[in-house]
Amino acid sequence: MRGPWVMVGNIYRGFLWIVALIFLFFFSVDVNLLGLFGKTPSLEDLQKPKLDQASEIYSSDGVLLGKYYRENRSPVEYRNISPWMFKALLATEDIRFYEHSGIDPEATVSILYYLAKGDSRGGSTITQQLAKNLFKTRRREKKGLLGKVPGLSTIITKSKEWIVSIKLEKAYTKQEIITMYLNTVDFGLNSYGVKTAARTFFNTSPDSLKIEEAALLIGMLKATSSYNPMRNYNKALERRNTVLSQMVKYKLLTTAQYKEISQKPIALNYRPQNTPNGVSDYYNKELTEQLEAWGEENDRDIYSDGLKIFVSIDTRFQTHAQEAVREHVKDLQRKFDNHWQGQNPWVDDDNNEIPGFIERLMTREPIYKALMQKYKKDTASVNAILNTPKKMVLFNWKKPEGDTVIMSSYDSLRYYKRLLHSGIMAMDPKTGQIKAWVGGVDYNHFQYDHVKQSRRQPGSTFKAFVYAAAIDQGYSPCFKIQDKWIDIEYDEDSAGIMLHKHWKPGNANGNFSGMNMTLRHGMGRSINTIAAQLTMMVGPQKVMDYAVKLGIDSNYLKPMPSIGLGPYDVNLYEMVGAYSTFINEGTWLEPQLITRIEDRNGKIIKEFTPKMRKALTKESAWLMVYMLKGTLQEPQGTAQGLFSFNIFRGNELAGKTGTSQNNSDGWFIGLSKDLVAGVWTGADERAVHFRNLRMGEGSKTALPVYGRFMEKVYADKSLGITMGYFPKATVPITRKYICPTFYPKKDTSTVDSTKSVVDSSGASAPISID
Repeated sequence: MRGPWVMVGNIYRGFLWIVALIFLFFFSVDVNLLGLFGKTPSLEDLQKPKLDQASEIYSSDGVLLGKYYRENRSPVEYRNISPWMFKALLATEDIRFYEHSGIDPEATVSILYYLAKGDSRGGSTITQQLAKNLFKTRRREKKGLLGKVPGLSTIITKSKEWIVSIKLEKAYTKQEIITMYLNTVDFGLNSYGVKTAARTFFNTSPDSLKIEEAALLIGMLKATSSYNPMRNYNKALERRNTVLSQMVKYKLLTTAQYKEISQKPIALNYRPQNTPNGVSDYYNKELTEQLEAWGEENDRDIYSDGLKIFVSIDTRFQTHAQEAVREHVKDLQRKFDNHWQGQNPWVDDDNNEIPGFIERLMTREPIYKALMQKYKKDTASVNAILNTPKKMVLFNWKKPEGDTVIMSSYDSLRYYKRLLHSGIMAMDPKTGQIKAWVGGVDYNHFQYDHVKQSRRQPGSTFKAFVYAAAIDQGYSPCFKIQDKWIDIEYDEDSAGIMLHKHWKPGNANGNFSGMNMTLRHGMGRSINTIAAQLTMMVGPQKVMDYAVKLGIDSNYLKPMPSIGLGPYDVNLYEMVGAYSTFINEGTWLEPQLITRIEDRNGKIIKEFTPKMRKALTKESAWLMVYMLKGTLQEPQGTAQGLFSFNIFRGNELAGKTGTSQNNSDGWFIGLSKDLVAGVWTGADERAVHFRNLRMGEGSKTALPVYGRFMEKVYADKSLGITMGYFPKATVPITRKYICPTFYPKKDTSTVDSTKSVVDSSGASAPISID
């Protein structure tokens, strides 16, 4: 008879041991035994949650530029939230919320099941989700040593969430917990909390949310991007109806109500809450991306950790750059409007207006896509709405705040596509620090960044890489090439078929002088045939290799014969960094935006240094600066328009102009002993441009921005940027470089453009014969 009782006793003792071990495990996790599990919030922490503190962004001259924060989360009380929000949340996330004490036994079984399969999903309660949101139990700094072990990490994290959930249930009422949850959760599009979400998506208060609106918001919590009605209307609609069906399942909504509401389209009244996060300027996107990546790698939250972030931007340089862009583009726009008076400026290669141009562009606009969804692809109805006049605010050079007008969406698009834009970036070539970053004419009206976000054809500014490759391979600035008609033969792989082709590059005006030109003179006057022949001498692949070494993204380049004339898209950020290498004795520095980060107590936690690599020899870099001075010093140099600015009293400058196909893009990269700055000017659409080089070349559209900027910089004595000569060479110059050019009696190749120069590798080539 003792046998069965012994067995029962053993089972009982085994059960007690299991219970004791489980208790010991949870106790160890709670107290962070030996630092193995990471910190778990105490009851005092839960009663006084640590408030998020905004991180501040400072310029290099000590000016507060902006903050990263989550203050657009405005808490509301339980009584000020629509009951439908609570019902939708309970039906979707935690129907037994009012029955459990923070942990749902039924849901826990599913968690353990999935954990056994190596899957971290499961039925977290609302309280557990609040614990995770409030105290970030899944961040690495909260995990401890054992939390870094795969598999065990998930168990520890879940255990913490259970512990914190139980503590939350002791510290707060159910109403307080569910209200805190809705006040802290992220609904997407920078809408934290139910109050901000209600205002953003429906322009209403949280207590006025309708059934279908509450269901949509709760449905978005599963994946705020995938179920965002602004981005994925159909998915959002399907998800909303899923939430409604869950409400029917748990008798929180009648079947009749479901049938009626589920047939309704999503009726948004989108009102983004204009609470700028970060810096209200064009470099904000790049700055935020860099900081968020750093935060992810270092377990820091830029939105709540109270960091002090110091950037290289100097507000004085930035102001001068903004003024230079606005002053010049305002004047240029007036000339452009007069140039196209009575005609539309969107034209093909033969300067004929492109039919249906605006209509095609409209199909890319968010308003068009939203209306097509709303009216079930009824084009006639959509176009009728888009052609209906309404009140709107338009950018206007005469009114910085904008001009209120009555205009249709189509007419508004026609107006905006006529506008010219510009960007400038200035960088200290010795440190890599970016001093000014202006990506457009007015950030309040145009957020698209023309410094790094935009990529455009660089035209003749890309020739610097041809000459850099040649100089670094041993060529002398005095090496001569004849400006003549040439026929370059090459093979191109087209879908696995090797085609033999011809390329016949021409100068901008179609003439050839027949002169034997030095490389310096050919670069100074930006003669296309000289650059094309030199490209073939050093090899297109070599030119591409040097461009990449100097910081140009290889993903956009091809080693084709025309590469040296700039048919492949680049951005200002890359080009300014590349040209800075010439001043920095051949060492390329990645342009630097962030200099250091301090914690909320002022302790430095990170100092940033730019990536660097040796790209050219010191001799080659010095010779390239000498070559670039040729655009000002050589007869008919393309940068001589700078002489109209007050920047040459005992001063040396260098630079390169550029103009792309059809004058769509104007460029200038300028160098001084202390600063390298690049400018791009053009319209958003490449089909919108001046019809002739006299008005549309880079020396007219981009160079004046640089000239105005440098005038302001030199006049501002507080910056410490002085006029002066480029440094002398620090190494012996072994190649002949002093070779004056005698001014020819007659030469008509005076403009700088890559018109009719590109081959079949990408852009059109009117002169090419395949």
